[in-house]
Amino acid sequence: MQTYTVVNENIIKDLVAIVGNKYVLTEKDRLVLYGQDEGAERKAYRLPEAVVLPATTEEVAAVMQMAVKYHIAVIPRGAGTGLEGGAVANKYGGIILSTERMNAVLEINDECLYARVEAGVITADLQRMAAAKGLLYAGDPCSGDSCFIGGNAATNAGGNRAVKYGTTRDQVYAVKMVTPKGEIVELGGRLKKSSTGYALEKVVIGAEGTLGIITEVTVRLVPLPPVSVHILSVFSSAQEALSLVTVLPKNRIETTCLEFMDNESIRAVERFTGERQVASEKGNYMIIQIDCRNEDEADAICMQVDEICRTCGATDVFMADADKIWRARKIFSEASGAEGPVAMEDFVVPPDCIAELLQEVQNIGERTGLCFRGVSHAGDGNIHLDILRNGLTDAEWERRLAEYEKEAYTAVYAKGGKISGEHGIGTVRKGFMLTYTDPVELELMRALKKAWDPDLILNPGKIFDIDG
Repeated sequence: MQTYTVVNENIIKDLVAIVGNKYVLTEKDRLVLYGQDEGAERKAYRLPEAVVLPATTEEVAAVMQMAVKYHIAVIPRGAGTGLEGGAVANKYGGIILSTERMNAVLEINDECLYARVEAGVITADLQRMAAAKGLLYAGDPCSGDSCFIGGNAATNAGGNRAVKYGTTRDQVYAVKMVTPKGEIVELGGRLKKSSTGYALEKVVIGAEGTLGIITEVTVRLVPLPPVSVHILSVFSSAQEALSLVTVLPKNRIETTCLEFMDNESIRAVERFTGERQVASEKGNYMIIQIDCRNEDEADAICMQVDEICRTCGATDVFMADADKIWRARKIFSEASGAEGPVAMEDFVVPPDCIAELLQEVQNIGERTGLCFRGVSHAGDGNIHLDILRNGLTDAEWERRLAEYEKEAYTAVYAKGGKISGEHGIGTVRKGFMLTYTDPVELELMRALKKAWDPDLILNPGKIFDIDG
């Protein structure tokens, strides 16, 4: 096992010299916030030895150079909205490096359709500033009101619009980052294409802060659509609702969002908000957003979608209250977690397999005595399940959950899927990563980590262990 230097007074003095006394945190009551994330897995929580809050890329580089000098682990962190313990200290201890002070929107260019932002910019703030100029930043994770752009890039966050626009990786032209050795480098560029060596910016995005600390991102923007329609289609069964995943594209309907909520998730949101939801006594939702060029096109598409949904078994099709229905979808995790302990899953499979997978995991739940509620970025094959503990003892919960996950992950991989569509691996999923990833693929990842970070300073022990 790797060993690291314990943070001492001399190291604290060096950190203070870099960022100032106000921005080095050592008091336990201030460290608590940084000892956890939004995930339900409390075994992944651990206090860091210190927290440092740099304000510039140069300060980040200086912290990394100091960490290499003393051999101290550094854990990059954004807003702490992750779910898998990726931005939390582990057995190696070390320093949390938070990007929260790096929160400037440096440029929004409405002529050339791009923005440059620091890593600590809140995603929804960028969306609002872009919208004020008639533009759209298409990245749209459900935690957008609080998560940071840098964290989105580190985990390759997906979200509601990924079915049309792709994940964060597809929104990013370039990143500025600090390497594990403390060097500053800019990767990528505002280009439509490039065959100039390895696309390293694509590698860093989704690496969960193990290959570099992203400090600045250049993202693509697109013009806001003239008209957007929001359709709520209600089905008596999940399988009927999920049939739209293949039926709509076959009918040349390009959706911007195609989001599924099962009846249990709808009821949980209803209880949490105290606000009545449409057809909550029986319905499963498919929330459909389609962007159109004008009102005539919107009217025609709405009629076509209504007919398709009813052909697929919809009991009701509504023009949705966009604010209400999207609030219900985005608040699901908070509503579900408020009712008691859950284990969260983030399966992703080819979209055409999603209905079949949901049926299989339901069957597995029945065999293992566990039930769940779930939502899905259905258009891109990503299912989020909250498996309910329902008062089980610790031992029985662990036993049933292990049995459930073994069967469920086997089913996911049999369909060409992965254990995480957008939440990442972090600490919580690391064991599953080892079990289900091709050993050759895993060794290539380890080789990359060792080449970029030979001293294993940056976020060690996340995603995988170097020694197996």
